[in-house]
Amino acid sequence: MAKREFPPKTILMPLPAALITCVAPGYKPNIITISWIGIVNSEPPMLSISVRQNRHSWEIIKKSGEFVVNLTGENLLKEVDFCGTKSGSNVDKFHETGLTPLSAVTVSAPLIKECPINLECEVRLSHLLGSHEMFVAGIIMTHIDESLITPEGQPDIDKIRPLAYCPGVREYRGGLTKMLARYGRASG
Repeated sequence: MAKREFPPKTILMPLPAALITCVAPGYKPNIITISWIGIVNSEPPMLSISVRQNRHSWEIIKKSGEFVVNLTGENLLKEVDFCGTKSGSNVDKFHETGLTPLSAVTVSAPLIKECPINLECEVRLSHLLGSHEMFVAGIIMTHIDESLITPEGQPDIDKIRPLAYCPGVREYRGGLTKMLARYGRASG
């Protein structure tokens, strides 16, 4: 098969379509949709998110040094898209979407009740990369909806039906529930 060459593109896909919540003194709790996100370390558990400096949430995260990653399912498509296209500087996204804020255990930013998994995070370091600033954060508490945990104590991916974003084509995708193999067992 012939390959076609392109200039560098951000088409790593799929990526989570996550709702990031944040709050700081003088600001209302806010939600921003982020797909520039990923695990960066296992022990201790850490992840990174990247946020443009002109976003309302960037300022809040810079001031607070914390946020919550709220993972989404296909059922939250409209809310995810809304929170990614509106600015929290002039819209109360909790009010407009009907999403329910819950108190976190260790950070000030709220969890989103409707999200199946919530990760409380504290920023450890940040680095301006160009268009985005990357915040590397420790995951300091994990919440999983009890109805979505398997008997083995793992998230039930079939019930969660994770929502993904595909950059480059700018599409949300679902259907990530077909398990093909277990880690380390794909060859046989």
